[in-house]
Amino acid sequence: MSLFDAFESKDTVDDVTYDRRVAKLRADLLDVQYDVLARKTFPVIVLINGVEGAGKGETANLLHEWMDPRHIQACAFGDPTEQERERPEMWRFWRALPSKGRIGVLFGNWYTHPIVARVEKTMTAARLDTNIERIVALEDLLEKDGGLLLKFWFHLGKKAQNKRLHALEKDKHTRWRVTPQDWQRFRDYDAYTKVSEHVLRNTSVAPWHIINGFDANKRSLEVGEVLLSAMRRKLAEDDSARAKKAATTPSVAKAASSKNAHASPVAVSEHLSLLRGLSFEERLSKEHYNVKIEKAQRHLNQLSRDLTFTKKRACVVVFEGNDAAGKGGAIRRVTAALDARRYHVIPIAAPTSEERSYPYLWRFWNHLPPRGMFTIFDRSWYGRVLVERVEGFARTDEWQRAYHEIETFERAMSDHGVTVVKFWLAVSKDEQLRRFNEREHTRFKRFKITDDDWRNRKKWDAYEAAACDMIARTSGVAPWHVIEANDKHMARVRIVKTIADTIDEAL
Repeated sequence: MSLFDAFESKDTVDDVTYDRRVAKLRADLLDVQYDVLARKTFPVIVLINGVEGAGKGETANLLHEWMDPRHIQACAFGDPTEQERERPEMWRFWRALPSKGRIGVLFGNWYTHPIVARVEKTMTAARLDTNIERIVALEDLLEKDGGLLLKFWFHLGKKAQNKRLHALEKDKHTRWRVTPQDWQRFRDYDAYTKVSEHVLRNTSVAPWHIINGFDANKRSLEVGEVLLSAMRRKLAEDDSARAKKAATTPSVAKAASSKNAHASPVAVSEHLSLLRGLSFEERLSKEHYNVKIEKAQRHLNQLSRDLTFTKKRACVVVFEGNDAAGKGGAIRRVTAALDARRYHVIPIAAPTSEERSYPYLWRFWNHLPPRGMFTIFDRSWYGRVLVERVEGFARTDEWQRAYHEIETFERAMSDHGVTVVKFWLAVSKDEQLRRFNEREHTRFKRFKITDDDWRNRKKWDAYEAAACDMIARTSGVAPWHVIEANDKHMARVRIVKTIADTIDEAL
């Protein structure tokens, strides 16, 4: 049985009934919208999809009319712009997500292109299923991050759609709504229905609400009532979770007895040999360093200007590692090889209040480079499975699921032609202590040492275990390069050479 078989009916709601019901619905929607806005604990993401002429645009306009439009952001996606085509496909959708407390209405969203491309045979069935997997991963992330995701599919039977398009075209006030593309899609109605049903059946992380578009009154009321019910339910779940948390939160006195009551205990990683097996013995003289670093930088510069790279590729470089391992110095040697117009260095600190109002990966999606460019992250999205894990800033379920979310993020970059190069800079515990003391006693280096550095050093074992787990579990798409950094000369040469070699291989 088709998902759409039940939507060939011609049920209607008369105007008197509609006016009576919509008056209360509008008031209730406005109330719940302000409750969501006041809480700022979750975003509401509304996806509008379906066949042409089924009332998608009209219904979205009504939502703006019924609620406060200042706190609703509508975004309609057409064909990607040149800027959008230069980034992974999901980039433009991530940028359009609403922040916590707001409602986002997305037209032409991540479902449109896969369905259209499959019907037009520019996408294979296997590629469509790959897109479906990405969509499921994104929606799973949005829901687990606390978002309320509502998906509407507006449907019309074939005869009803034909009649609707003719009616719109006949009226001089609405004929602008009907394009040659709409008629082409109508001619491919059966193919669109088949592909759409396959997509809907396989993307049920958040359930679909299939709306019969035949009667404007009925569809409007149905969408409004689904939205109202879902927001009320989400607010109730929020209340329940907060009450449960309050009941289980230790007293202030007990919490004060521990410096960090929520920090994760020191984990025993089965992957500790990844870092504990490092020797740190290799050395490179300054004379040989000057020769080798110049050669590596020259190679990287040549690759960055290669036409294939500038037209089809981009590069993301990630630097993580022990405090005082030399990340800043290594980054300067990388950028010295590049045209200043072709790279951005993004230092990552604790998220701002604005960044915390979006899903965790949102701020990193925003910095992805266009083709021909480099983005260098000084610290990165791996903070969730490192500092947030160790310090207890993320719940256990949040940092545990982050491994999969990060792999999905990096796969999206890789599939789009972005070369991802990741470094863990490791120093021995004794070498870190030497560098800390040197920084404290050297006037022009004092800014490099903070109380947090000394505090983190006391948690060496916990950070080591977290790093080993991270390296072992997130090397599938883009492998980690562990760099022994006791000798800065050797480390810098290896880093620049590794970036160049990785790009060379990709080209």
